[in-house]
Amino acid sequence: MTEDEKKADEQKENEKDNIIFVGIKPFMNYVTGVVMQFKNKGQKEVVVSARGKFTSKAIDIAEVARRTFLKEENIKVRDIKISSEQFENKEGKRIFVSSIEIYLVKE
Repeated sequence: MTEDEKKADEQKENEKDNIIFVGIKPFMNYVTGVVMQFKNKGQKEVVVSARGKFTSKAIDIAEVARRTFLKEENIKVRDIKISSEQFENKEGKRIFVSSIEIYLVKE
């Protein structure tokens, strides 16, 4: 593996590392994850991503992290992407699940 390939692999890993997938864990675990990405790992951008019933939780996580724990870091919401994904449930019925991605950036 050449040096350029190693750098490309490392960059891809860092891109995945800055995504917080919201699920059933306690709220503060996700807030801590966002804060750690900015403060300890030096990320310039963090994405908070969720689907279905966790979309409102993702919004709360982004806002609590930004307004409470990262006040002095000057974190802004760069973009919000919403979409829906189509699935087939166990009975074979087509269902749609909403999803959200909130892009937080350090300015």
